[in-house]
Amino acid sequence: MGFDPEREEEMDNMIIRHVKVEDVAELARIEAASYPEAEAASEESIRSRVESFPECFWILENDGEILAFINGMVTDERDLRDEMYDHAEMHKKDGKWQMIFSVVTAPEHRSKGYAGMLMKQVIEDSKGKRDGIVLTCKDRLLGFYGQFGYENEGVSVSTHGGAVWYQMRLVF
Repeated sequence: MGFDPEREEEMDNMIIRHVKVEDVAELARIEAASYPEAEAASEESIRSRVESFPECFWILENDGEILAFINGMVTDERDLRDEMYDHAEMHKKDGKWQMIFSVVTAPEHRSKGYAGMLMKQVIEDSKGKRDGIVLTCKDRLLGFYGQFGYENEGVSVSTHGGAVWYQMRLVF
């Protein structure tokens, strides 16, 4: 791939940061545009998560525009369960496992590698603090997460939004 000066300029202004309360509405908009209604976290759910575990949100932004984000919670439980999505009080700050609820890129910014950039940061930030990371995904994304070292553990106990999910685990 050749040098693209516009892309280079775009990359110069990108930062990865943790969430701010002011981000909630935009995160809810991106989430709603990225998942079927039954699977997308509501603005209320996102707000509760932000209030309970802001350190478990990674935001990729460019000049103040949110391009992508990853969020989840920490727990000692080994498996991601549906109750975790809407019960922020289940978060255990010093837990063993970083759970990931959403890996989301705004529709207008997809296919640019942003989710991968964020995932690398989540992995780096979690190493040394956690035993590993657990997420669920649909079968079409098994290869995407596999490239980061996640292992497919088969169909998840989660039936979030009425979908079939596969649990993936990255052990440090």
